[in-house]
Amino acid sequence: MKIAIHYSKLSFSQRWIDYCELNEIEYKIVNCYNNDIIKQMDDCDALMWHHFQTNPKAILFAKQLLFALEQSGKKVFPDFRTAWHFDDKLGQKYLLEAIDAPLVPSYVFYDKKTALEWVLKTDFPKVFKLRAGAGSSNVKLIESAGQAKRVILKAFKSGFKMYDVWSGFKETKRKFRMGNATPVDLVKSVGNICYPPEFSKVMGREKGYVYFQDFIPDNDHDIRVVIIDSKAFAIKRLVRKNDFRASGSGRILYDKELFKENTIELAFDLADKLKGQSIAFDFVYDGGVPKLLEISYGFVQEGYDPCPGYWDRSLRWIPGRFNPYGWMVEAVVRDLDG
Repeated sequence: MKIAIHYSKLSFSQRWIDYCELNEIEYKIVNCYNNDIIKQMDDCDALMWHHFQTNPKAILFAKQLLFALEQSGKKVFPDFRTAWHFDDKLGQKYLLEAIDAPLVPSYVFYDKKTALEWVLKTDFPKVFKLRAGAGSSNVKLIESAGQAKRVILKAFKSGFKMYDVWSGFKETKRKFRMGNATPVDLVKSVGNICYPPEFSKVMGREKGYVYFQDFIPDNDHDIRVVIIDSKAFAIKRLVRKNDFRASGSGRILYDKELFKENTIELAFDLADKLKGQSIAFDFVYDGGVPKLLEISYGFVQEGYDPCPGYWDRSLRWIPGRFNPYGWMVEAVVRDLDG
């Protein structure tokens, strides 16, 4: 049994490698961008590749390669159930509605006329989102029918760039003031104003659809619950100052007492239905009732290292440090063992 691991900075790969070495699990490092990647897999039983939405090359084919190998009989992480809807809020809308998840009411339109008619019948504010983007990028509060109409007209004409350079600069400046970004990050964000990041060029403009969600008021945070291998851990993300967005704020709390048991149980129940290897659920509260915003399979490692423990499937709390990246490897190994 041998696991292939695609190595890249900022990904889970180094932690997978460390776990394999510590536990004497045979692995080899492969390069998924090489033309002969299928040949590289000849002596391997599984491929693990943590791809993410800001990598311009991975955007082009990561899912297709993983799913092709999965169809050939090899094990992969992330597998089809885990990743087909990754960074695709439209796909997530249909999936979560299909399993009767408590999704915040969401609306998607594929023609301008229908969208403009809806504006006349709905109330505001609403939250406008592009189908892709992480850390609250491409998410805006729409406070009036007039503002919604302007967004709709743009969506069905010129469309939206995947990376808003001015919003990106403001966000980097905010993080710099918090101590969560370096001077180099700030300089890069200024450079992006003239030279947008490569992933934005690769993805082109988002157009031909418009997507809104209801705005749920009175939330100064969201709750992210991550389920991996029948174990759960969670963080509380505070919203940015004078903003409604929590994802990517960098303001995180970890105390176990901050998390309601019914929210953890709901995340487990939804994970059972989705059958993914790793699923992160983003919740807000509507009158105390947890409502789901969106899901993902990945997360930024450093934001979760301080978690003081985790829950098992029976909601028993296990205190202390833990290794969710090892859980990912263990699940792949277990699948290979049959």
